[in-house]
Amino acid sequence: MKVAIIGGGAAGFFSAISVKENYPEAEVIIFEKSGKLLAKVKISGGGRCNLSNNAASAKDLSSAYPRGRKELKKAFQNFNNKDAMNWFEDHGVPLVVQDDNCVFPKSQNSQSVIDCFIQETKKSGVKIERGMGIKEILSINNKLGLVFLDEKYKSMIFDKIIIASGGSPDINKFDWLKKLNHTIEEPVPSLFTFNLPEEPITGLMGIVAEKVLLGIQGTKLKANGPLLITHWGMSGPAVLKLSSFGARVLSEKNYDFNVRINWVNENNTDTVREELINISSEHPNKLLSNFKPYSLPDRLWSFLLEKCELSKSKKWNELGKKGTNKLTNILTNDIYSVKGQTKFKEEFVTCGGVSLGNVNFNTMESKVCKNLYFAGEVLDIDGITGGYNLQAAWTTGFIAGKLM
Repeated sequence: MKVAIIGGGAAGFFSAISVKENYPEAEVIIFEKSGKLLAKVKISGGGRCNLSNNAASAKDLSSAYPRGRKELKKAFQNFNNKDAMNWFEDHGVPLVVQDDNCVFPKSQNSQSVIDCFIQETKKSGVKIERGMGIKEILSINNKLGLVFLDEKYKSMIFDKIIIASGGSPDINKFDWLKKLNHTIEEPVPSLFTFNLPEEPITGLMGIVAEKVLLGIQGTKLKANGPLLITHWGMSGPAVLKLSSFGARVLSEKNYDFNVRINWVNENNTDTVREELINISSEHPNKLLSNFKPYSLPDRLWSFLLEKCELSKSKKWNELGKKGTNKLTNILTNDIYSVKGQTKFKEEFVTCGGVSLGNVNFNTMESKVCKNLYFAGEVLDIDGITGGYNLQAAWTTGFIAGKLM
């Protein structure tokens, strides 16, 4: 059996290794368009490679995917996060699990993962061809032909092909797959931070609010978690999660919208109001500046008081009903104007790609082109930060390699 893998990234290498582990006699060739291999693995997790997440169940794991949740829940029955962690440990990459469940190599260096893949492909006899981009795939008598962008390379015939070419923000990059009658979902950015060019809160850059609830005004989109104030706007897990789940909606709004912040992560405004009334009663002579609720950062608390036009030298027993209502509103329903989005560090994730309806997730085979399989971000699958995108690459790559 002769197998081509299109793409020398995470899903491509894992697919190739999976093929050789299940079909040792197969001839496997990875074709990488650029000169670089595993480029995204290299920068993942700030160079440490957040390779999975230690979520407790398939349900918890699949809930981290705004697109592909249902399909991956089924796929995780074949190869889940625990299987991936065991695989890396068994192949000489010891792991550590952080308090937030993110999984990293014990070395804290992505090179450990890269070295593992290079070693495994060499050991199993996988060939790697760089600088060989694909122009077209042809269906020829129950086999598949590869036509290369560079005409100096002759076309090649394969029994099976796994597409692991990654995501792209440019829909035209999927034309070669569209020619095979695959439906392509429009790619738009996912995992991005919010620009707030007109908001003075950016003066608090570096401050982290540990537990906030975010929402997009005029939608049902919500996310919670830590929020980081930056010199350009807002970042942190809560923002990235919201951007991921809201990727298509926010794209349609041209990244011009209002974000609603509940600084205390408490949906019931009456509960918050009651808390403020209790403080006024129990600490009447304390200054607003010296006694704050919900363990908010000092500079953030001072900023919110100023935004409410409440003097920091005012005592809690001087707050009154009007002041209490103002504070309750700012703590639970603070509004900021977002004008644009910024790429999150060096990591770029898009939603969009090959429609999930075109793929059989039991085998990862295309439903419209026999003997063609998919793995990784070329599919309309994306996850929030925390190791989920690489886990999707391992799972789909494993299945494509094993069940072909």
